[in-house]
Amino acid sequence: MLRVWGGGRMWREMGFVLSGLLLSLPAFVLSLLGIVSVALSVVVFGLALLAGVLALARLMPRYFRLFARRLLAHDWPDPPPLPGTTRRARIVALFGDATAWRALTYFFLRFPLICVGAYGTVIALGLGTMGLTYPVWWFLLPAELGFDGRSWPASWWVAAQGAALLLALPWFLRLVVWADGALARGLLWPGRAARRIAQLEAGRAALQQDATALMRRVERDLHDGTQARLVSLGLTLARIEHRSADDAVRALAADARGTVTEALAELRDIVRGLHPPALDDGLEVALSTLAGRSAVPASVIVDLPRRPPDETASAVYFAVAELLTNIARHSGATRAAIAVHEQGRWLELTVTDDGHGGAAPTPPVPTPTGPAPPTSAPPVPAPPRPAPPVPTPTGLVPPALSALQARPASQVPPAPHATPVQPTAHAVPAQPAPTGAGPGGAGRAAGSAGTGLAGLARRAAALDGRLEVDSPVGGPTTVTMLLPRKD
Repeated sequence: MLRVWGGGRMWREMGFVLSGLLLSLPAFVLSLLGIVSVALSVVVFGLALLAGVLALARLMPRYFRLFARRLLAHDWPDPPPLPGTTRRARIVALFGDATAWRALTYFFLRFPLICVGAYGTVIALGLGTMGLTYPVWWFLLPAELGFDGRSWPASWWVAAQGAALLLALPWFLRLVVWADGALARGLLWPGRAARRIAQLEAGRAALQQDATALMRRVERDLHDGTQARLVSLGLTLARIEHRSADDAVRALAADARGTVTEALAELRDIVRGLHPPALDDGLEVALSTLAGRSAVPASVIVDLPRRPPDETASAVYFAVAELLTNIARHSGATRAAIAVHEQGRWLELTVTDDGHGGAAPTPPVPTPTGPAPPTSAPPVPAPPRPAPPVPTPTGLVPPALSALQARPASQVPPAPHATPVQPTAHAVPAQPAPTGAGPGGAGRAAGSAGTGLAGLARRAAALDGRLEVDSPVGGPTTVTMLLPRKD
């Protein structure tokens, strides 16, 4: 008994049970409000009340977890965020959120359990202490307490009962804590499938971080090692070209130096595709650099309270590079606007242009209704799509090596900035086939610009994000990429 009472576990469990009344009472009232709001949900007031109750039900378990973590070292993960990027979408999602409904059930069942636990603790502690010390009080204050001499042997029986109560108290507390933990595991903890999904997401995030670190290391090695050696080789060939008196040797050295120059240009493209050096100075600086090189004047607004993870920043950078390229080639726009900000748990990138619209990630698939009508001339194949100025890798395998097969388009001198345009968008899911029109493409060039939008949608999906496109015919075009915050 002394060992059980002398340990800290019993006192921590007692504190957990007694302090549980502080939260269980308002939580129980909240669960009753939930029952009332369900009955009133046929009217607007009832729906508003139910939405508020469910929102509080998602919030309150973190305070229960605070007590459990401090006193019992018990913990459970936060609930997943509500789907949707707008407030209206999140409110609608509340009504079907299983996490909130399970939390209300937990509040309703926990209150009587904690009441029984707290009542039993107070009774056992109070009566047990009084019973254990009953012989002492009989001996010290017999007259004041109205004891007579014949009750002295019976006082020891009362002491034995008090000792039994105190001895049973730790095990009673453990039973109450175990029952509360079982309720929490069944109602507040995510299910087995949700825990497995969380493990897979954590593993994928770790792989993405490792891949990003690997690409940065390869970029440094190529920049500091291979590129420096190629530069040295080019200088050596230039000296041979200028100092040699043999025309054949000079021509051969000039040809080799030109090859080295091309290899250096391709290597720089590969290095930029692996990890843009501009991101080392921050996302705003990198996007401003892209906007300055764009053929269409573009403004940049970056409003982030903290620096995003490397993989998220890379995805945003390459998305802006791809979209600015498509705007310059297909939209006919005179200005563009780039905005990056946080919206709840999401990082939102918005690129807007004032072109003639009609962009879509995939072209419309015609319905076969019969043989095609005869034509007087054979169809002219569409010209091949030129390579973008910067490769856009965001997955685990960098596709920047494609620069070895296709040289990038020439860069355009900086252009003046334009004012930002506020967009609205509708969601477009990622498509498996990379075809369609690009921003402002008006549906033409079915196999060219759409590859960029479909590729961006796939890259956003790889990071648990999504791509949204709003591009009515006649413009303007707004492309929005939503990426979850991982930090």
